[in-house]
Amino acid sequence: MAKYLLLKHYRGAPTPANCVPMSEWTPEEVSAHIKFMQDFAAELEKSGEFVDAQGLAPEGTFVRYDGEGRPPVTDGPFAETKDLIAGWMVIDVDGYDRAVQLAGELSAAPGAGGEPIHEWIELRPFMAAPPTITD
Repeated sequence: MAKYLLLKHYRGAPTPANCVPMSEWTPEEVSAHIKFMQDFAAELEKSGEFVDAQGLAPEGTFVRYDGEGRPPVTDGPFAETKDLIAGWMVIDVDGYDRAVQLAGELSAAPGAGGEPIHEWIELRPFMAAPPTITD
């Protein structure tokens, strides 16, 4: 089995076919999208391929240790994950081909007008082992 991270983006990925921001969807459209995500996760739970899924709140901040005392907190000017990543799903599947298949299915979540978003899902494998450092 291999673990993969499926990332849903607010922006930063290629533009999806149904590119209406969720903030402009009706409450029914939002509910349909969330139900799709829950049903998708439930099917993966049944098959034993589901690990975790989370949506992310829009708040977030960068924090950096800068010596003794309280760490400084900054909110820019760089791109932040709160502006880019909407949420994720972790799957544990037989291999890359299955991960691609599931990412494609997830891409069809409904959006505005109940039409599939056809969003680009970023597929990232988990590292099996840390890289070897050689001199």
